[in-house]
Amino acid sequence: MAFQVALSFEDGVTRFIDCRPDETVADASYRARINIPLDCRDGACGTCKSYCESGSYDGGDYIEEALTDDEAGLGYCLPCQMTPQSDLVLRVPATSAAARTAAVTRTATVTAVERHSASTVGFTLDADDRAALDFLPGQYVNITVPGTDQHRSYSFSSGPGQRRASFLVRVTEGGAMSGYLTDRAATGDRVEFTGPLGSFYLRPLIRPALLLAGGTGLAPLLSMLERLAQDGAPHPVHLLYGVTHDRDLVHLETLAEYTAVIPGFTFDHCVADPSSTARNTGYVTGLIDAGTLHHGDADVYLCGPPAMVEAVRGHIAALGVTPAGFHYEKFTTTTAAGATAPRTPAVTGAAR
Repeated sequence: MAFQVALSFEDGVTRFIDCRPDETVADASYRARINIPLDCRDGACGTCKSYCESGSYDGGDYIEEALTDDEAGLGYCLPCQMTPQSDLVLRVPATSAAARTAAVTRTATVTAVERHSASTVGFTLDADDRAALDFLPGQYVNITVPGTDQHRSYSFSSGPGQRRASFLVRVTEGGAMSGYLTDRAATGDRVEFTGPLGSFYLRPLIRPALLLAGGTGLAPLLSMLERLAQDGAPHPVHLLYGVTHDRDLVHLETLAEYTAVIPGFTFDHCVADPSSTARNTGYVTGLIDAGTLHHGDADVYLCGPPAMVEAVRGHIAALGVTPAGFHYEKFTTTTAAGATAPRTPAVTGAAR
């Protein structure tokens, strides 16, 4: 028996390793040829000190100078001493390059291309050796646009446990991926992608959560909801979804289906266009108040274009409410290249 350990590096690369219950995480990492920071291997120096975001483990033996009781209580650990008691997610204080590893490049087959709306298209990939494709709900991959040397970044809209990987793309005139998907994509096409990447992913649900999506920023939140549908949600989860025009709305039926399978899940949406027929017109910020944020006792997950992300951050600050956890990711649409590209996310106030 082995547990799965996700090693999340500072540059956004995540690598997954198998670790036996009688094996330290450091030993399992080196067995997988991933050289996480390490020096003494005896719990004496603290060089390998990392942060465990989820899972249970035996911390092993170490001295106070390497890891204080206060640090251990906050979730910090020493991979050279810890042995897993469940699957783990570890935040490693090093880049993947420093650990002499890299995101994995894989190949896949296009199995479906679907025009969800006038402005949004989705596609599905069947990855070669799907069992080896691991990711955390919310992460993304870099996909090479078939027939070009360009790559674009897209978040999974499917959950880690689903057989095929799905993505959402905003259609942009002249865009490399937009042009491929709308003009020449066909089932059976071969695609190459690299990942998983990003530190925007679902943490353990230890308090209420507020999910905020702008446009195709809905994709990673759908991945998170799929995980919650499988694992359950011990606390309320509310999703707010904002778009510019009615034609930009997608997956409302999917969100409605999740309300039936995820206890305590609710959602609402709004459209910025004042001529919209939606119940709520305006911006997502108009739907956020102190109560929505559980007066600070909530984890916020926010994904959308930069202007939307900054508007939400400013609005929450103006409310005088500080969420217990605030995880966000901005993406940009490159007009010349025509792709929605997640950037390195910022994480503030993350709490266990």
